[in-house]
Amino acid sequence: MSATIHDVADKAGVSISTVSRAFTHPEMVSAATRETVVKVANQLNFSISRSAAALKSGMSLRIALLLSDHSSTWFNATVNEGLNDVFHPAGYDLSIFQINSSQDRKVFFDTLPTRSNADAVIVNSFDVDDNEVTRLSSLHVPLVGINSASTNAFSASVSIDDSQGETIAVKHLISLGHRQLTYVQTRTANSLLFSVQRRKEAFMELCRKQSLPRPRIIMSSEPRNQVADIVSQIIAMDSLPTAIVCQEDSIAIPLIFQLRRSGIRVPEDISVIGFDDSTFAEDIGLTTIRQDPLNMAKLAAEMTLMLLNDERINMPQRVFTPQLILRSSTGSIRKGNPW
Repeated sequence: MSATIHDVADKAGVSISTVSRAFTHPEMVSAATRETVVKVANQLNFSISRSAAALKSGMSLRIALLLSDHSSTWFNATVNEGLNDVFHPAGYDLSIFQINSSQDRKVFFDTLPTRSNADAVIVNSFDVDDNEVTRLSSLHVPLVGINSASTNAFSASVSIDDSQGETIAVKHLISLGHRQLTYVQTRTANSLLFSVQRRKEAFMELCRKQSLPRPRIIMSSEPRNQVADIVSQIIAMDSLPTAIVCQEDSIAIPLIFQLRRSGIRVPEDISVIGFDDSTFAEDIGLTTIRQDPLNMAKLAAEMTLMLLNDERINMPQRVFTPQLILRSSTGSIRKGNPW
């Protein structure tokens, strides 16, 4: 861990205020004392300029990012990149907090006032509780959402229109003649409310409005081999769907591989459509709904800085428009499908 001003003060044998003055008002500290403080700071790799700025402003120069999944996933990694592109030049560090349940989220917001280690909080892809919002508001800590289930609670937010994206996907399949649709998602034991839930809701609503046969919802019950379990459930169906709508590309891409391994051709036997346009989607020829987490994150970071500077944001709740990316994984329904 990086050294703090307390570490420098302890090792130099001076008070914290003396360390502060040594960097911010050197004329108020004797040359010998300042030399000692600077020497210790260098030994401990203490960031003088950042700490001095923090001391003078009363800020931590740190932004808390709350994630509900692995930071290595395509969406989370891209969000992290976009935030850092804006925060790092502005002198802010990004601290990632893993939130795996509503209880984890509650603990974070309960302890934030005592830790005082974040100037703003960014929540990625899940919702927050009204009490937690009130707590941050009382601390004057901006709360910014990225693809969160609800935007009303946030000081500012950016999101993709999940409902519109899923509607575009289903309408595309219907235009190709598909009526036997199946929706595929992975199971999560997480007690948080996620934005992707809107995709399934939009899927079910449009199928109902179009008077399609009641679609099958497939959810893996296997914690590790989820896609293999999904394929097993598909093959076990009395009659196979002509098209599969996937919650996200991270399901659709391995699903295509697994279907082909099982002798089911894509798109000749079953069409597959994803959501994200993530890494390898183009390589495998996946038709998908494109979203842009890099620019979403950059905009979220820019609005966060505006909030920290007490600047007015004309449009604090921004919604990005999804885009259909046509590739080879979807095709027209064919008569005489052997499956």
